[in-house]
Amino acid sequence: MSLLGSLQIANNALFASQVGLQVTGNNIANANTPGYIRQRPVFTTAPTQLIGDLPLGLGVQVDGIIQQSDRFLSERLRGAISDLASSEAQEEAYGQLEALIGELTDTDLSTSLSNFFNSINDILNQPEDISVRNLAVLQGATLADDIRRIDSRIFDIRRNINDEIVSAAADINRLLSQIAELNINIVQTEGGSTSGSDAVGLRDQREVALAELAEIVKIRVVEQPTGSVSVFAGGDFLVFEGVFRKASVEYTSDRGLASATVNLAATDAPLAASTGSLAGHYAARDEILGGFLEDLDELASTLAFEFNKIYTSGQGLTGLKQAESEYSVSSETVALDQAGLPFTPINGSFEVKVFNTRTGLTETTDVLVQLNGLKGDTTLESLAATLNAIEGLDVNVTAERKLKIAADSPILEFGFGSDTSHLLASLGINTFFTGNSSRNIDVSNIVRNDPSKFAASEGGVGEDTNIALQLAAFGDRALESRNGQTFSDQYEDLIAKVTQASSVTKAVSEGFRVFQRTLEGQNLGLTGVSIDEEAINMIAYQRAYQASARMVATISELLNILMTL
Repeated sequence: MSLLGSLQIANNALFASQVGLQVTGNNIANANTPGYIRQRPVFTTAPTQLIGDLPLGLGVQVDGIIQQSDRFLSERLRGAISDLASSEAQEEAYGQLEALIGELTDTDLSTSLSNFFNSINDILNQPEDISVRNLAVLQGATLADDIRRIDSRIFDIRRNINDEIVSAAADINRLLSQIAELNINIVQTEGGSTSGSDAVGLRDQREVALAELAEIVKIRVVEQPTGSVSVFAGGDFLVFEGVFRKASVEYTSDRGLASATVNLAATDAPLAASTGSLAGHYAARDEILGGFLEDLDELASTLAFEFNKIYTSGQGLTGLKQAESEYSVSSETVALDQAGLPFTPINGSFEVKVFNTRTGLTETTDVLVQLNGLKGDTTLESLAATLNAIEGLDVNVTAERKLKIAADSPILEFGFGSDTSHLLASLGINTFFTGNSSRNIDVSNIVRNDPSKFAASEGGVGEDTNIALQLAAFGDRALESRNGQTFSDQYEDLIAKVTQASSVTKAVSEGFRVFQRTLEGQNLGLTGVSIDEEAINMIAYQRAYQASARMVATISELLNILMTL
C-alpha cells in the first residue's frame, strides 16, 4: 500500500474521531433536555483492498448515528404511563369527594343529622315551646341545605372533569397531527440518507408526543420499516404514516350535565379508552362522582319519604287552614299508584281530623285508599270527591293536577293521622321535607313560616308527642323499604363505600407509580446521558484523534523525505 493510501486511512480515522467527539458533545449538551435520547456513532471497518496478493484494510468508516433505545421497553413505559394517569385521575376525584364530605369534622353531614334528630328530641321535653319546634325546623333546613350543597359541589366537580374531557379531544387531535407530520419528516430524512442514521431530533420529538398521547389514552405503537409509526387505540388506527383520524366530542344529558364523550369522527364511535387520563376522567365523572350522587339521591329520597310517612300522620300545636299537594299526577283519572308520583302509595287508609277552634271538638273521618289493581282504584279525582264530602273541607283538583284542601270556615282547622297508605307522603301533603332527591330536598314552607304546625302529636292538636318520639328515633328505625336497614346504616354505608374505594384507589395508584418509576429508571439507564460515560468517550476519541494526527505527521515526513531523494 502506498503512503497516500496510509494517509487516507489516517484521514478516515480523523473523521471518525471528529464525528465521535461531535456526537459526544451533543449528548453532553442535551443531558438535561426532556425527551432526549442518547446518540452514538456506528463505526465499521472499511472495505479491504487487494494489493497484489495481500488484502489490506482501508481503516474505519462511519455508518451512521443512531439512538440508544429499546422499543419494547418504550412500549411498556407508555402502557405504564396510561395506567398511572387513569388511576391518578380517579384518586384525585376521591380526594375531592372525601374533602367535600368532610367526615369526622364539625361540618360533616353526620353532624347535621345528629343535630336535627337531637332537636326533635328536645320537643319531647318542651312540647309547648314554639321556639324549640322552630329550632327543629331550622336544623332540618340546615340538613337539607347541607345535602343540596354536597350535590351542587359534586356537580361543579363533575363539570370541571367534563371540561377536561373536552380539552382532551383537542389535545388528542394536536398530538395526532404532530405525530403524522413527524412521520413524514422522519421518512424523508432517513429515506434520503445513505448512512443508515436515525432522524434523531425528529424521533425525539415524536417520542415525546407519543408519551404525551399515552398519558391521555392507551395506545399501541408499531414502527414501520420506513421509519414511520402506526398508532392504534383498541382496534382503531389513529395514525398511519402521514394520515391521522380526528377526535370529536359528543354530548348527552346526565343529571343536568352535558356529558361529553370523545369519539372518532370517522366512525362516530367512542374512542377506545381503557386506561389513560381520559378513561380516568370518565370513571371519575360517571362512576365515582356519578355513583355517589346516585347514592346521595337515594339517601335524600329515603330521608324525605320515610320521615314524611311518619310525620304526615301527626298534628302540631295548631291545625292547617289549607294545604296543597307538592306533586302533580300524570292524569287525575288514573290510579294513584300508576300516576307518575315520585313515591308510590299503597293500599290502606288515613284519617282526616277537622278541628273546631271555638268548641274544641274534633271530627275524625277515615278515608279508604284502594290500590289493589282492581276496578275502582283510588284516583286523584275520586280522592278529591271523597275529601270534599267531609263536612268543613273544600277540596278540588288544580289545573296543574294537584290536590288543594282548605277549611271552609274561619273557625275550622284540619289535620291528618294514621296514614297506612303513605298517600299523604306520596302526594306531598302535610309533609316536613319537600323534594325527592339530593338536588331539591328542602323543608316545607308551612312549618318554616309557622313552627307551631310541626307535627309532633298523634292524638290531636297539641295532645301528645308520640309522633315526635318516633321522629327522634328515625335514624335507628328499621325501614321496610330498605329491607330492614336503618337510615343511619344507609348513611354509614354511603361513607364507608367512599372511604374504602378511596383507600383501594390510592394503593393501586402507588403501585402504578412504583412500576412506572422502575420502567423509567430502566429506560433512563439506556436512553439517558451519563456525563461520566460521555467524558470517558470524549477522552477516547481525543486520544484516537491525536494518534491519527501523529500518523498524518509521520506520513508527511516520509513523503518529504521521498520528495528530496
